[in-house]
Amino acid sequence: MAFKFIPTELDEVIIVEPDCFRDERGFFLETYRQSDYAANGIPYTFVQDNHSQSRQGVLRGLHYQDMTEPMAKLVRCSHGAILDVAVDLRFGSPTFGRWVAVELSSANARQLLVPVGFGHGFLTLSPVAEVQYKCSGYYNQRAEGAVRWDDAELGIAWPLATPIISERDQQAMSLATYRERPAFLFAHEGR
Repeated sequence: MAFKFIPTELDEVIIVEPDCFRDERGFFLETYRQSDYAANGIPYTFVQDNHSQSRQGVLRGLHYQDMTEPMAKLVRCSHGAILDVAVDLRFGSPTFGRWVAVELSSANARQLLVPVGFGHGFLTLSPVAEVQYKCSGYYNQRAEGAVRWDDAELGIAWPLATPIISERDQQAMSLATYRERPAFLFAHEGR
């Protein structure tokens, strides 16, 4: 089995394409092999797996955990399709406020690495989507936060103008408000 690791325009955000073997019976693929990931610049130890299901038009995000409980995510869509977005929220980063969007689907089997210090969100493109992601840190409510999915300064090109949003995400802060947070919680440390 092999993986293809594709860099994006944002340092440390990586698209992963696993080999997928298909025949008349269906398919088989490895979704993760720690040694291959580490050899290709993904050093995280994943300690928690999450799984969500969303209907078409649902947008979740842009969520993050601050540096008191840092968390990277390795995201894949095991059923359906999503537009997955990673936003650089690291103060001091030369790409602060920039984002990458990638379609993840059960058909393309792609994964997206969302590094520590990045916000993450996705929009469900198919009638139903199941999203699974590995986390390098444990969920901690005190460290979590959210930046508005439709913040004009970010200018994310979501393909749906009026998605279904949770109450929590409707109350997320703007990027301008995020900038007022204590910088040590979100500092860019580089690798």
